[in-house]
Amino acid sequence: MNKFFVFLGVLICFFLNSSAQVTQSSRQDSSITDTVKTQPYVNKGKIAAKRAAIQSAILPGLGQLTNKVSVWSIGKVGLIYGGTAALAISYADNTKKYNLFLDELKYRQQNNNVPNPNSPYASYPTPSLITAKDVYRRNREIIIFSYVGVYAINIIDAYVSARLKYFDVGDNLSVKISPAVVIQEYYFAQQFTPALKLTLKL
Repeated sequence: MNKFFVFLGVLICFFLNSSAQVTQSSRQDSSITDTVKTQPYVNKGKIAAKRAAIQSAILPGLGQLTNKVSVWSIGKVGLIYGGTAALAISYADNTKKYNLFLDELKYRQQNNNVPNPNSPYASYPTPSLITAKDVYRRNREIIIFSYVGVYAINIIDAYVSARLKYFDVGDNLSVKISPAVVIQEYYFAQQFTPALKLTLKL
C-alpha cells in the first residue's frame, strides 16, 4: 500500500514538472512571436534612395558614387559635369554675343539710328540686330532651363539607382512566349489576327 502511494506521488510530480516545462516553453514561444510581430518592416531601398537623392542635391554626382563606385557610375558623374561645363561655355558665349548686339542697338537708339563705327555689326540693319539679340537671349533662357534639367536628372538618377540596388525579383521569375489570337469585332463580322503572348511569372 505504501508503494502504491509512493508511485502515485512520483507520477503526480512527473506530470506537474512536465506541465510546468510546457507552460514555460509556450511563454517563451509567445514572447518570441510577440517580439517578431512588434519589429517594424524597414525598407532599405527607400532609405538608401532618399539618402542618395539628398546627397546628389547637395553635390551632383555624390549620390551615384555612394550607391556604387563602378565604371558606369563614374561615367554618369563625368556626363553630369561634362554637360554642365558645356552649358556654362555655351551660356558665356551667348551672353557675350547678346551684349554685343544689345550695345549696338542702344548706340543706334541714342544716335538717331546711326551705326557704331567701332562695332563689328555696323553693316547690319537694325531689324536683323533685333532678331539676333532675341535669338541669343532665348538661347540663354534655354541653357538655364537645361541647367535645371541636368540637376533634376542627376537627383532622379541617384534615387532610382539606389532603389534598384535593393530591388530583388528572386530566382522564380520566368518568361513565357506563346502564340495567341487577337479577335477584332466589327458590326457584323469578326477578324482573327495572329499575335504573340508574353507571360511573366514571379
